[in-house]
Amino acid sequence: MNAATRWAETDRERLAALAGEALVVLPIGSTEQHGPHLPTGTDALLAATVAERAADQAAETSPRPIVLAPPLPYGCSDHHLPFGGTLSVSTQTLTAVLAEVIRSAVAGGVRRLVIVNGHGGNTGVCHAAASTAAAHHPIAVAHVDYWRLVEPRDAATAQVSDIGPPVPGHAGAFETALVMAVRPDLVRPAPQRDSPPAPPAPPGLELHDATAWSSIDGYTDLPHRATAADGHARLDAVITALAERLVLLARTL
Repeated sequence: MNAATRWAETDRERLAALAGEALVVLPIGSTEQHGPHLPTGTDALLAATVAERAADQAAETSPRPIVLAPPLPYGCSDHHLPFGGTLSVSTQTLTAVLAEVIRSAVAGGVRRLVIVNGHGGNTGVCHAAASTAAAHHPIAVAHVDYWRLVEPRDAATAQVSDIGPPVPGHAGAFETALVMAVRPDLVRPAPQRDSPPAPPAPPGLELHDATAWSSIDGYTDLPHRATAADGHARLDAVITALAERLVLLARTL
């Protein structure tokens, strides 16, 4: 069975030989509070897991080599600093870091790269870094927030399931279930509560309000309803969807 090449486990000669034809997959997450029940490394753990398993799956049918870069474990998480347990970088710093990583990949011959993001606070930065890199270097850069691969098309009318909303939140049922599937030893019992109030944002708009996080104790929806079985099912769906996209990119770029 073919598997993705691990950048950090491969020597310079082999990477140099692969770089020009390969599709490089770069996971990025964060280290931040995830309520009283999930580890602070949740986003980095899930981004790395999804990227690694999807890269391996894609490598079986990809017409190009798939190379998995080491994950970046820090993100833009200043909005979680009041809770403690958070290591954050500014948007300017993360934009610069991604730009420099991509620049150095280009210097090594890489011409195709996919950023697999696991933290909502990184979304705008990943988009900006990918766009800027492609404008200034001979490289095609894609960006995906892994959870969007399984969101319903019409999130506004989607129904809430037994474990919580279908649209993933922060340390809610979706992420809790995924961590239960990947590292159940890191999950503590989630507090039971009624559904927290939703931010008062009009449809179609994203609202950024620091006070909203304190009102819901730093986590969304109903994580106490998460199960490992649901986590495995959702994780498999995300991995399969990402692997399909990686193969498609490998065929078209």
